Amino acid sequence: MALEPDQLLDMYRTMVTIRTFDRRAADELHAGNIPGAVHSYIGQEAVAVGVCSALRREDRITSTHRGHGHTIAKGADIKFMMAELFGRSNGYCHGKGGSMHIADFSVGMLGANGIVGAGLPLATGAALAAKLEGGGGVAVSFFGDGASNEGSFHGSLNLASIWKLPVLYVCENNRWASGNSAAATQSVEDISVRSVSYNMPGVTVDGADVLAVYEAAEQAVRRARNGEGPTLVECKTYRWRLHAEQRNDPPDPRPQEEIDLGHQHDPIAAFAGHLTQQGVATEESLKQIDGEVAAAVDAAIDFAKASPFPKPEDALTDVFAP
Repeated sequence: MALEPDQLLDMYRTMVTIRTFDRRAADELHAGNIPGAVHSYIGQEAVAVGVCSALRREDRITSTHRGHGHTIAKGADIKFMMAELFGRSNGYCHGKGGSMHIADFSVGMLGANGIVGAGLPLATGAALAAKLEGGGGVAVSFFGDGASNEGSFHGSLNLASIWKLPVLYVCENNRWASGNSAAATQSVEDISVRSVSYNMPGVTVDGADVLAVYEAAEQAVRRARNGEGPTLVECKTYRWRLHAEQRNDPPDPRPQEEIDLGHQHDPIAAFAGHLTQQGVATEESLKQIDGEVAAAVDAAIDFAKASPFPKPEDALTDVFAP
């Protein structure tokens, strides 16, 4: 489906928002204002935006420990996201979940998840719910290359294929699972070939090309809405920063030449070039968007810093246990 200029500019704005949000979040963490760790999505923006641009608001997604990009791309409010990172009571999880547990059911974001591979069965269940609801909804599971080696991956794809569930399994293959290279931990070069075992289509796309990701996602979404079952979409991408930003960052285990590859495949710069070449935007109009995004992220940080901390007496509210 051809995209209108306004849609293309919205995609650019969202990609820039994701990158600016995560850069500023890392800065605030290192300044001592955000507790815990932050898993930066920088370098992978085209995947979240390309996929979520093919979805409806009511479609549901599940995410990973690296979930800010998916959350923003699905339409969450960056003020409440930033407040959650700062541990404030008006954050999405009232300051109790932090970076890895943001959810906004109102936009179909069922939650980030710190457990590797845990979002796969959740999205499979959401796809079953969509099928039973009968409204043509779909579900998406975002996961990394490391999660494709988990039992949750294989069990989810098998069940979704048997029941022809309307679900996209989107693997963000950034070539490293924490400090472990994909070459050392998986037996196939392309994770998409694992789809053959579960009798579903599998496709590998350039995860730095937002339009290529969108096209693959749009086709898979159309199949899902038509009752034709799941698709495995592998997006080859690059993680620009450490596995996790921490107060005292450990050394990056990746070879420098591999780190440099990410910057040579910048999804935002590539898309900006496409927009200007096609006459959709000028360099000046894109710079204006960049400035508007920076101001919005500044406002989100100000909102977070001005927000209250949770009260001690609320420690056991919103906590669920068997």
